[in-house]
Amino acid sequence: MEYRSSEPLTDAGVEQEKLEKDYIMDTGSVLCTKGRHGIHCLTVVGQIEGHVAAPQGQKTTKYEHVIPQLVGIEEDPEIEGLLVILNTVGGDVEAGLALAELISGITKPSATLVLGGGHSIGIPLAVSARRSFIVPTATMTIHPVRHSGLVLGVPQTMRYFEQMQERITGFVAGHSGMGAERFTQLMMHTGELVMDVGTVLDGERAVQEGLIDELGSVGSALRYLYREIEQG
Repeated sequence: MEYRSSEPLTDAGVEQEKLEKDYIMDTGSVLCTKGRHGIHCLTVVGQIEGHVAAPQGQKTTKYEHVIPQLVGIEEDPEIEGLLVILNTVGGDVEAGLALAELISGITKPSATLVLGGGHSIGIPLAVSARRSFIVPTATMTIHPVRHSGLVLGVPQTMRYFEQMQERITGFVAGHSGMGAERFTQLMMHTGELVMDVGTVLDGERAVQEGLIDELGSVGSALRYLYREIEQG
């Protein structure tokens, strides 16, 4: 049951409500939840868009929009915690890794929740917070760095890809319970993906492998955040 005040909204109240709705539509985020603690809800959906704009019609998360939100979350005294909800196919590697580093640097209690999918560069994002959650029906695809378009087939290019992969592997190993060796094994696994090497983990296996901390949904994530805020 939802409680609604019998008093009509003032002009200022109506304007504030409109601003909050517009903010959700523009950014996919909630400025501050109205529970007993102020939690900022940030969504990462579709393709993570980086330096190059995604084709028209694709659902994207633009990293240049998310970066200032994360800075604001860290600075705003009214925001007590961060909840990041992911349903992403991956996208720009450097942009995704940059966002993951920013989330991991938030000093307030933080949690991630994987719904649907947390694939490719979405994996560092999924493990970037203090605690990670995943629903049983979600999946996560671990595979090597790929590049679309023309590349120069020279040793320097291959080394660049190796270095990028090492950065991703190191971040995941440093922010989850999965070691770098196991992550690489799953990444180079053959016979599971038709057109690629790699591994698909469902929610339960992602927890068993130590990639994600626990099974749960939004209630579990919020309970964790509330507990961390109150204990802090």
